Amino acid sequence: MAFTPTFHVYWLAACSRVIIIFSCGETTAGRTELCIQSRVYWHVPPMSAHKGDGIARESSPFINCAELGRRSMYEGKNMALFEEEMDSNPMVSSLLNKLANYTNLTQGVVEHEADEDSKRKEVKGPQMGTFIGVYLPCLQNILGVILFLRLTWIVGTAGVLESFIIVFMCCACTMLTAISMSAIATNGVVPAGGSYYMISRSLGPEFGGAVGLCFYLGTTFAGAMYILGTIEILLTYISPSAAIFKVADAGEETEAMLNNMRVYGTCIVILMAIVVFVGVKYVNKLALVFLACVILSIIAIYAGVIKTAFDPPDFPICLLGNRTLSKRSFDVCAKFTESNNETKTTPLWLLFCDSSLLNATCDEYFSLNNVTEIQGIPGITSGVLTDNLWSAYSEKGSIVEKKDQPSIAGSEESKMGGLPYVFTDIMTYFTMLVGIYFPSVTGIMAGSNRSGDLKDAQKSIPTGTILAISTTSFIYLSCIVLFGACIEGVILRDKFGEAVNGNLVVGTLAWPSPWVIVIGSFFSTCGAGLQSLTGAPRLLQAIARDGIVPFIQIFGHGKANGEPTWALLLTVGICEIGILIASLDSVAPILSMFFLMCYMFVNLACAVQTLLRTPNWRPRFKYYHWTLSFVGMSLCLALMFICSWYYALIAMLIAGCIYKYIEYRGAEKEWGDGIRGLSLNAARYALLRVEDGPPHTKNWRPQLLVLLNLDNEQLVKHPRLLSFTSQLKAGKGLTIVGSVLQGIYLDKCTETHKAEENVKALMGVEKTKGFCQIVVSPNFRDGISYLIQSAGLGGMKHNTVLMAWPQSWKQAENRFSWKNFVDTVRETTSAQQALLVAKNIDLFPTNQERFTEGNIDVWWIVHDGGMLMLLPFLLRQHKVWRKCKMRIFTVAQMDDNSIQMKKDLQMFLYHLRLNAQVEVVEMFENDISAFTYEKTLMMEQRSQMLKQMQLSKNEREREAQLIHDKNTASRSAPAVEASVAAAVPEKVQMTWTKEKFVAEKHKNKDSNVSGFKDIFNMKPNQSNVRRMHTAVKLNGVVLNKSQHAQLVLLNMPGPPKNRKGDENYMEFLEVLTEGLDRVLLVRGSGREVITIYS
Repeated sequence: MAFTPTFHVYWLAACSRVIIIFSCGETTAGRTELCIQSRVYWHVPPMSAHKGDGIARESSPFINCAELGRRSMYEGKNMALFEEEMDSNPMVSSLLNKLANYTNLTQGVVEHEADEDSKRKEVKGPQMGTFIGVYLPCLQNILGVILFLRLTWIVGTAGVLESFIIVFMCCACTMLTAISMSAIATNGVVPAGGSYYMISRSLGPEFGGAVGLCFYLGTTFAGAMYILGTIEILLTYISPSAAIFKVADAGEETEAMLNNMRVYGTCIVILMAIVVFVGVKYVNKLALVFLACVILSIIAIYAGVIKTAFDPPDFPICLLGNRTLSKRSFDVCAKFTESNNETKTTPLWLLFCDSSLLNATCDEYFSLNNVTEIQGIPGITSGVLTDNLWSAYSEKGSIVEKKDQPSIAGSEESKMGGLPYVFTDIMTYFTMLVGIYFPSVTGIMAGSNRSGDLKDAQKSIPTGTILAISTTSFIYLSCIVLFGACIEGVILRDKFGEAVNGNLVVGTLAWPSPWVIVIGSFFSTCGAGLQSLTGAPRLLQAIARDGIVPFIQIFGHGKANGEPTWALLLTVGICEIGILIASLDSVAPILSMFFLMCYMFVNLACAVQTLLRTPNWRPRFKYYHWTLSFVGMSLCLALMFICSWYYALIAMLIAGCIYKYIEYRGAEKEWGDGIRGLSLNAARYALLRVEDGPPHTKNWRPQLLVLLNLDNEQLVKHPRLLSFTSQLKAGKGLTIVGSVLQGIYLDKCTETHKAEENVKALMGVEKTKGFCQIVVSPNFRDGISYLIQSAGLGGMKHNTVLMAWPQSWKQAENRFSWKNFVDTVRETTSAQQALLVAKNIDLFPTNQERFTEGNIDVWWIVHDGGMLMLLPFLLRQHKVWRKCKMRIFTVAQMDDNSIQMKKDLQMFLYHLRLNAQVEVVEMFENDISAFTYEKTLMMEQRSQMLKQMQLSKNEREREAQLIHDKNTASRSAPAVEASVAAAVPEKVQMTWTKEKFVAEKHKNKDSNVSGFKDIFNMKPNQSNVRRMHTAVKLNGVVLNKSQHAQLVLLNMPGPPKNRKGDENYMEFLEVLTEGLDRVLLVRGSGREVITIYS
């Protein structure tokens, strides 16, 4: 907001001081920006100041009055209730003032997010309205090459009816797209790069970048097409003598024309680049001149049509039989003339005969048919419209013929090369004409591409674009009917006007002179080329500044005033490639693909946003509906394949490659796009469809809840657990990575966010695709329970829990103690969930390691639903385990037939379609060894000792003091010493007298001796002895067979029903897995997870 610099004088009575301050900033509600000696101070009038309006205060060094200090204590007392919120959130008045003074920054995609704003530099440039900023650019781009150079040819070839269908389809496509674009453009601020901005913010950075780059290429090649059209007008109709490359032989016209286009096109594109570089303001000044010529040309066409009703222009056409002749090589339309009773042959005779004599040998068709002359512009009242209603498609190189003209065909067609006929230069058919015509309506984005230069893009883009499309659609449709009603069909099909002395065909209709159309079309194509070279660099700059495609970020830089210098250079380079192609008809279908793809995604964006009914979808433009957008999108797709199915596939392939590249490299933006909203809706629909119950056995796969252990720095203690997760899942199914922080959430909020970031970062490193969930709980045990119960959503819940074995479970201070572990095992069983426990997890392989050989051994002791069979199969899908072989061991008792067991197991695996070696291990009943008895006794003695160590706090402190005392340490029992030292604080401050010390010493000695005498005399429980026997025997068998296996999978026995034996249960598991490197203990969920049926 501009303002007049003023001096403000403040009189501070209490401080007896006058301060004169020069205001150099923008005055806003409630504050004035002050510049004093290169420092900025905020002066806030006491009556209007509000604490917490979102602006940091800095006290002025000049104002230190005590009275003002006392008054400031009561500032904002009306809003005291909200003072804590206002410290972080702005006052409404302050927010509204910022929004009211929002200005679009020129040439920059300005986000409302603070981090995006800080990266951009505010620059000021020309601010344009609807008429100059949108309407005129759209009008110039639409009324470009095709209207003057190709529309008459399309009408003559396709006929009035089919031409009307072609134009109506294309105009309907652009009008529907403009309606969708208007809805998106009025749904918020649209900065520079309008079409790209709208697509990217509606469909996401991947779609926006892919379609934006394709649209940029289309706009750039469109500039080349307009320049080629300019040169065609110049060298064909204005000044043919200006050609640098002259035609030497009859067959070199095309090659010479292409070379002339290349030379002149390069010069013109450099000249236009200089004009654009000077500034967008001058482009618009030139645009006014160009548009004036275009409007005069169109008026001249309508005036000429009216004039034909009573005075048709004189443009005679020479026909030989029904064949049209080119009048470039002769002037008299006759075989011979009578002069002074003497018959003389004409130049036309010489073109068909070998001499000027009347008895010369002539072309057979020339001899059999008469030369006639008809009017090329018979007039609107002549009834020629009925002859031009129907199509007249032809092959390449065929002669343009008048259908109802009498003609006698020769007995044998001679070679027609070199004869002055009007030939068709390309093969024509309906879909080809659609591809050539469509670029003429592709100027609808010209205004939105330069939205950074508009005062109010929300208002200007819809109004200007729809008005421009309506105007040009009327012009095109009316011209089709008028051309068909006024001009002879053979002239319409004559692309370069050879039958009318090389005049522009539409110029022959114009009044007062054909030169009005020639000059108008020349400036029209110049203006359209300038508009393309203005819009394309800004579009590329907008994409580059967003940073979604890393290798084009250099093109986001420009001049100090924001002009995209580097982007302009690249645009000129690409435009030069199109000029070197030098064929306007070849470039047009390619442009159609890129523009149609862009329009298709604009319609898709509007349809998606409307159907999703997102809260932020509140466009001011109300005349839209999702059905219109859907019809527009379908029409765009249909037109792509109508024009050229292989070009359509190539354009989609290019867009798909760009999409995947952005997704892989650069798409880290979150813009609240519609595709994300569509994904959420699709996810919701899918979740509602998924039954909230167990899936069929054929669809079962482990949906993991991974329980991680974090250290004091909120870092993951065992990263290999996530590596193993990614190897087991391979990106399929559900993975929830959870952890528990002990405490209260209000106090642990920061740590929770930090832990979540660390876990997500590690998940990214380990390529674990899933979700992270951190729970804060007063104790670790309850937190694990919360995760097991509540993780997941609806039918997408975990069915398997993966955790690491607590290595230091014997230490009481370990938060993941054996009690927590055993309770977790019980809870997963109660929840009917499978449990995987990885022992020695730090020895498991990373994702970068590869096992070139080795075995995955499965010890199938108890049938658990097939989990033991399924897990190795899933692991071997990953490249880490791919070369490992699967071996299955089962245990035979004394009564079992081991040979039959092996056969049955092999047949079972065959039906399961699993490849594995099978081995049956015989483990007979034998006497319990002394080692097992001693191991069980030691286990129970240790448990009993720990129970007797449950002393009161004072007793523990005294025990600690005695243990640390040098004099009594040697007399204490070694076992007691070790146990107590691990369980009590290191430092206890106490005062001891000699009497207390002696009494305490004898008291402790007596009690300890009596207690431990009972422990050493106890006998082990027979049930524990049997369990320990099983563990020792089975461990020996497993070690014998699988000690060198890469991974061992074992059935995990359940915990005892009596909780008093929990610690013994941990000891059994420890003995069972002793001596093995990598062990995965598996406990099934109680349901079948693998089936022999298809």
